[in-house]
Amino acid sequence: MKDSSLIICRCEEVTHEDLINTAKTYKCSARELKLRTRAGMGYCGGRTCRFAIDAILSEITNKETPNTIPLKHQPPVRPISFGGLGGDGE
Repeated sequence: MKDSSLIICRCEEVTHEDLINTAKTYKCSARELKLRTRAGMGYCGGRTCRFAIDAILSEITNKETPNTIPLKHQPPVRPISFGGLGGDGE
C-alpha cells in the first residue's frame, strides 16, 4: 500500500491521499483533478507532478489518461517596450 501522506505536488502540497479521494469522489478527468486539488498549478506549472497525477488517475479509472494538463503560461513580470527589446529605443 502506498503512503497516503506522500506529497505529489510539492508546490501546492497536494498529497497522494488528496488526489485519490478527490478522483474517487468526483470521478474527475485529469484537468478537473488539477482544478479541484490545485495539483500542478504551482510555481513549476505541473512540470514535476503532471505525470504522477496522470498515473494516479489511470490507476483509479483503469484508463489511459491523455496529457491534458497544459503547462502554465505566465506574462513577463515587468512590461518592456519593443524599443527596449531591440536595444535602439530611447
